[in-house]
Amino acid sequence: MIVAFSISPSAGDETGGVSEAVADAVRVVRASGLPNETNAMFTNIEGEWDEVMAVVKQAVEAVAAASPRVSLVLKADIRPGYTGQLTAKVERIEQALGE
Repeated sequence: MIVAFSISPSAGDETGGVSEAVADAVRVVRASGLPNETNAMFTNIEGEWDEVMAVVKQAVEAVAAASPRVSLVLKADIRPGYTGQLTAKVERIEQALGE
C-alpha cells in the first residue's frame, strides 16, 4: 500500500511556520527504512498496512510532542500483491506522456 499523508501542529512558531515540527515527522518516516518521498504538500510511504500505519502513528506522536493538537490528512492506495509502486506509478505516467 501507498499512503500519502500530511501532519501539522495546531500552531506554528513565532512566524507561523511549522517546518521544525514537520521535520520531526519526516525524520521518523526516513528512519523507518520504508520507501518514501516528501514533497511540498505530503509525505508518501510504501509498505504493508501494519508497518505503514505504525510509522504514521509515530510521526503523529513526534509532532504531538511539540503541540497539544495535531492535524492529520491521509490518503491510501491499497492494492494487495503490488510493491514498488511509489515509483512505478509515476514511471507509467511518464511513459504515457511520451517523455
